[in-house]
Amino acid sequence: MSALERAVRDLVIANRVLANEGVLDAYGHVSVRHPDDPQRYLLSRSLGPEHVTPDDIVEFTLDGTAVSDDRPPYLERFIHGAVYAARPEVDCVVHGHTAAVLPYTITDVPLRAVVHDASDIGSEIPLWDIREEFGDGTDMLVRTAEMGESLARRLGAHSVVLMRGHGFAAAGRSLVMTVRMCVYLGRNAQVQTIAAAMGGEVVALTDAEIGARRAYDPESPAMRRGWNAWAERAGCADLLDGQGAP
Repeated sequence: MSALERAVRDLVIANRVLANEGVLDAYGHVSVRHPDDPQRYLLSRSLGPEHVTPDDIVEFTLDGTAVSDDRPPYLERFIHGAVYAARPEVDCVVHGHTAAVLPYTITDVPLRAVVHDASDIGSEIPLWDIREEFGDGTDMLVRTAEMGESLARRLGAHSVVLMRGHGFAAAGRSLVMTVRMCVYLGRNAQVQTIAAAMGGEVVALTDAEIGARRAYDPESPAMRRGWNAWAERAGCADLLDGQGAP
C-alpha cells in the first residue's frame, strides 16, 4: 500500500469515527495533508462523513481548488487549506459543530482542558468571531480563502479555535492524534459544563500536566488503542489492515 493509499484509507476511517462518536454531523469534515505533496490536502467531496468511501476522497490545492474532480466540494473547505498553509507541521484539520462545545462559543466562559484525555486541546482555546473582519451580515460560513486565512490567524499556534455560534476548527500533527483530540474535546466540554453547574471552582489541567500528556508519541500503541476501538465501533474494522484493537 502506497503512502497515498494509506492516507485515503485512514481519512475514510476518520470520517466514520468522528461521525459515529458524535463529533461531526452531516456538515462537518476532516482532511489530511497529502503525503506526497505538502501543498495539497485530501478531503471528501460534499458528503455526510458517515457515508464517505475511498472513492469520495478528492485532492485539493491549498487555495481550495479541486484537482481533476468536478463533484461538489464542501463550502467551508477553505478552513483546511488556510490552516495547512499557515501551519507546516499540521497534518490533519477538522471542522465540526459538536453540541457540547457550542455554549463556549457564545459566552465569555473560557473552555479549558479539565480532563486528562483532553490535554491535546491545550491550555488556551481562542475564539474567532466572523463579525470582526467580515461584518454582521454573513451566513457565518467560511466561504472564501480570505475567511479561511482570518480563522487560521486566530487559531495561531493553538490546537483548537472556537467559532462564534458555529463550532470549532482543530489542527494536529497527525490524523490519529487529531481525531482523538476532537473526540475528547466534546467530552471535556460536557464535563466542564456539568462541573460548573455543580457550583464551586472548576479545576483545569496545569500547563505542566498538559505538556506531559502532549509529549506522548501520537502513533504509539496507547494512542492507537482508541483509534482502533472507535473504528471497530464505527463498523470499519475491515479498513484497519490487521491493526485491530488489542
